[in-house]
Amino acid sequence: MKSPIVAALSALAHEARLAIFRALVQAGPAGLAAGKIGELVGMPPSSVSFHMKELTLAQMVSSRQEGRFVIYAANFATMNALLAYLTENCCSGASCCAPVGAPGCAEPGQP
Repeated sequence: MKSPIVAALSALAHEARLAIFRALVQAGPAGLAAGKIGELVGMPPSSVSFHMKELTLAQMVSSRQEGRFVIYAANFATMNALLAYLTENCCSGASCCAPVGAPGCAEPGQP
C-alpha cells in the first residue's frame, strides 16, 4: 500500500491532474462541477472523471452530490499535509523556505 505522501505526489505527477487540482484550489471549498472543471482545463467530462478517480484515491479531492451534479473540491487538509511534509526539514530549519526575497533568504546560488 502506498504511503499517503507517495499517493498524493503520484496523483499530482500527471499534467492533467495537476491542472484539475489547481483549478479546484482556485475555486476554494465550494468546489466545481465536473463539467465546469472540464471547461476550465479544456478537457471532456469523461476525461475529467477518469482523472478525478486518481485524485480521489489519493485523497487530494472530495466529492459531493448536488442534485444531478457531482461537485468536486480540493482537500485542503491533504494538500497542507503534503506541503508540510515537503518543507518539514527544509534547509535544516533555516529560513530558506520563505519566499525568495524574504528577510534572511538568499537568492538561489548566493550564500
